[in-house]
Amino acid sequence: MSLRRFIIRRVLVSIPILLGVSMITFFLVNLAPIDVVDVIIGINPDATQADYARLREELGINRPIYIRYLDWLGSALQGDFGPVYSRGLDAGELIAARWKETVLLGLYGWVIALLIAIPIGIYSALKKGQLGDDVGRFAALTGISIPNFWLGLILLGFFSAQLGIFSASTPQTPLLHAKTLTWLLLPGITIGSAAAANLMRIMRTSMIEEMNKEYVTAARAKGLPERTVMLKHVLRNSLISVVTVAAFLTSGIVAGSVVVEQVFGWPGLGRAFVTAATRQEINLILAITLFTGTAIVLMNLVADIMYAVLDPRIRDEY
Repeated sequence: MSLRRFIIRRVLVSIPILLGVSMITFFLVNLAPIDVVDVIIGINPDATQADYARLREELGINRPIYIRYLDWLGSALQGDFGPVYSRGLDAGELIAARWKETVLLGLYGWVIALLIAIPIGIYSALKKGQLGDDVGRFAALTGISIPNFWLGLILLGFFSAQLGIFSASTPQTPLLHAKTLTWLLLPGITIGSAAAANLMRIMRTSMIEEMNKEYVTAARAKGLPERTVMLKHVLRNSLISVVTVAAFLTSGIVAGSVVVEQVFGWPGLGRAFVTAATRQEINLILAITLFTGTAIVLMNLVADIMYAVLDPRIRDEY
């Protein structure tokens, strides 16, 4: 199968996944004991039962749930995700205003995770059973075990409150300004630590498995330099497993951004999602969920493409 056909098939498979995500989210949110009308009425002590019924009628909340979902889906396919009642703007407008912050934070987390995981994983594999390997595995176990919110608070307390190196408040500079990019180091480390730990373990295991295979022995028997054997053969094949697992860890980074943005006060979609959940803003919840779901599906698609490039045999399995 050609790479082009492989990509098209993977894209088509992703469409029902996103529809399923939106449907499940819509129905789960509507299982909550309160809705946005309860929140609006709750802050108005003079509201009557007639006002409550009228508002539910205006917002269409009294209609059957499947009708409301189909109406929302039809509007979403046209780019209209519905209003955010507490803010007086469209959900799509809020996504457009904040997605760059969340994406930048996620990219920071990925870059930091890869810069930590791949070198340490390679070193641990080459030093298997030695002190360096033990230290690397201990660091990986520690990174997996530490909760994001706790690590973020510790980093803030030490580097901001104690050392004064980083500001505790969000910098009021453009997104790509040097001051902003520097400030994002702490949130990036916080969000990327768990992914780095998992990737390091996968990298180490894959390297050890590849080094014990016959083709590596044959390459060494031909007199190839050890550096060539490791970089051209072992590392290339080991990255297949790392790429595959890295895509699945995207969901962890997306979920972690909700906590990290709250801890560091970063104005991304994570903070907006928490606010939307407390106010039962179903349109905003659905829009953010669909956005993050699309990001996860795209990351998995990129991983599949990289997997197919690294190992063309995988294309025939789809």
